[in-house]
Amino acid sequence: MIKTNEKKVNTTADSSYKLKQLVIMSLIAAIAYVVTFVCRLPIMPSAPFLDLEFKSAIILIGAYIFGPLSGLIMTAVVCLIEMVTFSTTEIIGFIMNFIATTCLVVPASYAYKKKSSTVSVVVGLIIGGIIMTVAMVAWNYFITPLYMGVPREAIAAMLVPVFVPFNLIKAGLNGGAALFLFRFVIAALKKARLIPERNTENKGGIVVAVIIAALTIATCVLAVLMINGVF
Repeated sequence: MIKTNEKKVNTTADSSYKLKQLVIMSLIAAIAYVVTFVCRLPIMPSAPFLDLEFKSAIILIGAYIFGPLSGLIMTAVVCLIEMVTFSTTEIIGFIMNFIATTCLVVPASYAYKKKSSTVSVVVGLIIGGIIMTVAMVAWNYFITPLYMGVPREAIAAMLVPVFVPFNLIKAGLNGGAALFLFRFVIAALKKARLIPERNTENKGGIVVAVIIAALTIATCVLAVLMINGVF
């Protein structure tokens, strides 16, 4: 009888946690969608059709909390809702957004899942940013000419001066924002008992993460200002 009661308690606890996880994931996806809807910035004067947005940063935080698979699910949901509401690129835009966000979110969150440390987070973000940049350069070279009806030579001429810096800046800003915010979000969720307590990094590691995030964001902002001829 005692074992049966313990099993019922464990089952109830698991169900409660899964429900909390679903609610939090839904909230994170909703925030990512709203952020994408209200904040899209054209940062490349030579390519005004390229918008900088920050859904990857929000989804990254959720993926750090619940893992790469959850990040993949949230990415699919946000990109799908974006496609059927305000996006003008339909299925092509959905696929492109899904690939770009996934390439950043999955490697970064997988690295953190393997080892919860600042080094793992930074390495994961660097790998994810490189993968995203390579994937988007390939996408624009092979796919963009087909649905935009422009010569491939014109796109090829934009790869290094436009698409590479744009995606590196996008990855840097989203990764930096996630790195800066996610430990505070996790701490708040733990305090509210919405996620279980786990081993956490010491305060020194958190300070290092915040410094790295601030430097990354500052570097990307400076790059944007230089590209736009501010100085």
